[in-house]
Amino acid sequence: MDTLKHYQEIVCNVLCEYANVYRSSRSEIHFLALLDLERHEYAVVRYGWDGKQRVHSMIAHLSIIDGKVWIQYDGTSPGIALDLVAAGIPREDIVLGFLPARVRQYSDYGVG
Repeated sequence: MDTLKHYQEIVCNVLCEYANVYRSSRSEIHFLALLDLERHEYAVVRYGWDGKQRVHSMIAHLSIIDGKVWIQYDGTSPGIALDLVAAGIPREDIVLGFLPARVRQYSDYGVG
């Protein structure tokens, strides 16, 4: 299997798992994995109603760019990068895109 397809499969599985774990049967809030396999963009969003309050926000946004998984936004705890590493993506192929380029070299991950 080529690297792109392998990383794509891991990213999709991890994000779908997040969408499933965050689901709550007690509210009208939904979690959805958005997977654009053609453009290599992936996200988990939450939306719905919490009483009278409208809820709509991003949980995570990832991209695959030039053979690396870029974490564009991470609203998870302790961090989606740990799940990607546990699933088989090497740290050097994960870029914390939400960090400024000048500080990425100090992370345990790729620089881009």
